[in-house]
Amino acid sequence: MPIDFHALAEKYGTPLYVYDFDQMRENYRRLKEAFAGSKSLIAYAVKANSNLSVISLFGKLGAGADCVSLGEILRARTAGIEPYRIIFSGVGKRDDEIEAALKEGILMINLESEAEMHRVEEVAQRLGQEARISIRVNPNVDPQTHPYISTGLHENKFGVEIDRAKRMYIYAKNSDWLDPVGIHFHIGSQLTELEPIKEAASIVADLVRSLAAIGIEIRFFDVGGGLGVVYRDETPIDVEEYAKVITESIKGLDLTIICEPGRYLTANAGWLLTRVLYEKNNGAKRFVIVDAAMNDLMRPTLYQAYHGVEYLEPDAKERGEATPADLVGPICESGDWLAKERLLPPTRSGDLLAIRSAGAYGFTMASNYNTRGRPAEVACEQGQCRLIRDRENFEDQIRLEKGHLEA
Repeated sequence: MPIDFHALAEKYGTPLYVYDFDQMRENYRRLKEAFAGSKSLIAYAVKANSNLSVISLFGKLGAGADCVSLGEILRARTAGIEPYRIIFSGVGKRDDEIEAALKEGILMINLESEAEMHRVEEVAQRLGQEARISIRVNPNVDPQTHPYISTGLHENKFGVEIDRAKRMYIYAKNSDWLDPVGIHFHIGSQLTELEPIKEAASIVADLVRSLAAIGIEIRFFDVGGGLGVVYRDETPIDVEEYAKVITESIKGLDLTIICEPGRYLTANAGWLLTRVLYEKNNGAKRFVIVDAAMNDLMRPTLYQAYHGVEYLEPDAKERGEATPADLVGPICESGDWLAKERLLPPTRSGDLLAIRSAGAYGFTMASNYNTRGRPAEVACEQGQCRLIRDRENFEDQIRLEKGHLEA
């Protein structure tokens, strides 16, 4: 059923994030079925879209959660995800976060360095509780994606190289407080080429075999996330082929595959609605100034990312010739743009536009820069739409400050 963006904008105001839960559910089903012949866990990457209702949607479908902070772990638990389906990743875990994760009884902690391994061991010993761990292996494979979201090369801060990982597994096996149950790799985000994934999976699977030869039995093969989506003209990876190269890489091994999608599940099931404030033309450049800004959607200025823009007024053809325009917001930064050189007809104040592919890394990266309240969020499913997060107001923003004002 089509979503009535105009009705939602009238009811909830703009800027406004809108999510199609039916599409999210279908994306999950397609990926889960691709791994139907194997033991698998789809652990939703909470960082992509951490709204409690989104996490709950995937949890009810059987998903776990890939978390990179204690806050995300608590969000996953609040949304109903069982601890044994939660993975704690990330390069910089504080002792209090490690302790809380162990007390929650999560499935495993992904280690990113030897230093982190020793911190986890110390915390586990202090608690008198064995820590289930996996190690993030950096296979040094070029993911062929944007350098800011590449994570699998030696120049990136993530993971450890093969030889160091093997030494860490041997250490963990001999520790009274570490239980090495998994292995993990994630070479980058927005991946649209299958070959790097195949190469990385093969390298890491060979490490699993070499570990088994010395008595270290790994149970979970965590392939990370990173499946790319269409923002403009990309050709995404076929999920059946993706699952096939993963399962073939671990042939002969008794492993549960863990996949950590975020963008794949949510990106193209979300829109950011915004209204035109006015137009400005300086003679050389046309600007359409809207009420959404870089604080609402950071990806364009951060990654120079492309998001499709849909002009939603029905009389577009009667407005006159469409000409190139930059879509910009009210923030006092030259980097405050949402789209550049897009063909748009002449616009009027109040016209509604939808910025596409905004379901992932949209609201989660939003901020209060310029003391702007973050947008409301709406979920639509089975023909009904509902508010899943209120719009922030000024009082929300200053709540933690005003109690400290000097008398």
